[in-house]
Amino acid sequence: MSAARPPVLQPGATIGILGGGQLGRMLALAAAQLGFHCHVYAAEDADSPAFDVVQTWICAPYEDRAQLAGFADGVDLITYEFENVPAETVDFLAARRAVLPGPAVLARTQDRLIEKSFIAGLDIATAPFAAVSSPAELAAAADAIGLPAVLKTRRLGYDGKGQAMIPGNGDPLRAWDTLGRAPAILEGFVPFEREISAVVARSRDGHLQSFDIAENEHRDHILKLSRVPAAIAPNVAAQAHEIAARIANAFDYVGVLAVEMFVVREGSDTSVLVNEIAPRVHNSGHWTLDGCSVSQFEQHIRAVAGWPLAAPMRWADVEMTNLIGAEVHDYARWLGVPGAAVHLYGKDEARPGRKMGHVTRVLPRTL
Repeated sequence: MSAARPPVLQPGATIGILGGGQLGRMLALAAAQLGFHCHVYAAEDADSPAFDVVQTWICAPYEDRAQLAGFADGVDLITYEFENVPAETVDFLAARRAVLPGPAVLARTQDRLIEKSFIAGLDIATAPFAAVSSPAELAAAADAIGLPAVLKTRRLGYDGKGQAMIPGNGDPLRAWDTLGRAPAILEGFVPFEREISAVVARSRDGHLQSFDIAENEHRDHILKLSRVPAAIAPNVAAQAHEIAARIANAFDYVGVLAVEMFVVREGSDTSVLVNEIAPRVHNSGHWTLDGCSVSQFEQHIRAVAGWPLAAPMRWADVEMTNLIGAEVHDYARWLGVPGAAVHLYGKDEARPGRKMGHVTRVLPRTL
């Protein structure tokens, strides 16, 4: 049995956040700006970045029902900063407090096969894909889709984790071995022109507000740069916005949603394919903190709280650069760069591949 739909929150209410990473940290800061309190529940470690900016937090396993029940009792509603919270945890909490975006969204986006099938069911283009749960299915999928292709675990993959590229002359079975033969999905390789993302907010009453499309560059499967506006034609941007809106409406979504896409050119025609959905605030939307009239984090808090969404206005062209691993030690060089704003996440160890902070640089606007 699910908890009743929450009332519109008033300043002074408490929002529970599942996950204590940098996204939770920035959500909590945005909530404080609007007069809300935040209570963070994280299973990662006692040094989670979000703990530094809230008065109340819990560090306990997501399976600890006593701690979860206490968390639910102390908040007015619950949201989350990442999609890999166990479904059982969210179902347990949703029986006690409203969870937004809803648990059904997590159920679809935690599994790449279910997610891709959902998108395809909306008649939205994706790369060709097939389920892989046995050597026979893998062989059949490789024959049907062809190589090169990308093999991905169905669950718990992000920033390149749980993925293996199979070149044209590669061995699919060996690639699957590197993933521990976990249930997977084989996706056809897309010769894309560029990668983009659409970040959209949807309110409880179904109102939509979209941020400008970002163009993204990945290095070692981790987002390195986002530029706004993307170097795409207006009709391509319109396609991307329309696809994100269709997905948000189909989910009956509440909050901020990001849809990662490939821009593909065939002759004189340009179209977009959906790569992945992120049911949360997203790294490619960090530019909104300094380059827009409302950040993606404030917009998400407005949506889940039942407040009206803001109409985003981009102040300028913006470039966001992730500081990954040891790059964070070079933060000082950005402090004197005109138009640059440095955001450090307070993580204690600069491990390779770990997002330690980001820099947004506001540039003269393209008219």
